[in-house]
Amino acid sequence: MNPYLALVITLVVALVEIRSLDFAAHRGWIESRLSRKLIHILTGPLFVLCWLLFPNVWYARWLAALVPLLFTIQFAMIGLGIVKDEASVKAMSRSGDRREILRGPLFYGIIFVVMTLVYWNSSPIGMTALMLMCGGDGMADILGRGIRSPKLPWNHDKSVAGSLGMFLGGWLLTAFILFIFVAMKVFAGPFTGFIFPITIIAFVGMLVESLPLKDVDNITVTLVAVALGYLLFK
Repeated sequence: MNPYLALVITLVVALVEIRSLDFAAHRGWIESRLSRKLIHILTGPLFVLCWLLFPNVWYARWLAALVPLLFTIQFAMIGLGIVKDEASVKAMSRSGDRREILRGPLFYGIIFVVMTLVYWNSSPIGMTALMLMCGGDGMADILGRGIRSPKLPWNHDKSVAGSLGMFLGGWLLTAFILFIFVAMKVFAGPFTGFIFPITIIAFVGMLVESLPLKDVDNITVTLVAVALGYLLFK
């Protein structure tokens, strides 16, 4: 496919997904917290799957990175109050304060830009880190709030159900994406060779996410996943 057409399709897919959830939260069809986590979970895999549209040219990763970069700039402008967008504020903040977007959502966007440029589809490290951040952190919040379970002794803001959600969500989303990239022959198979590494990465990511470090989960989980990726992916 023409790389610029692939860029347009990727941008449209991301825009439709994010704005649809923004609209649903703004109209009250779904809770803003759920909308925020659905954006957190779905944006990553949809974006990474769109990488398959790009041809094998040196600047493909730079074109693809424009998509999260544009949204990151938008997040910053909304968080700073330069752009007024109540639907986005309601969908991406916990309390309705636009300044919250300058933390979690902004870090989320920056990480996508960096992982895309550094790793692209030449290594499973970047997409594993992204999927762990998306699926793991998203499911941790959804299951943690939806299922009553004991609190963690070292962090009373986190629960056993939330930590299990982190592990399962991160593992499943990573496995799903890597399976597709192996099936499309982007990565050499067999897929079973990826199961042990992603299990270890998801488990350690779960432990890191459970630590009492507020608003930096996106950064800490990603860094740990990248470091382990260098050790475990051969």
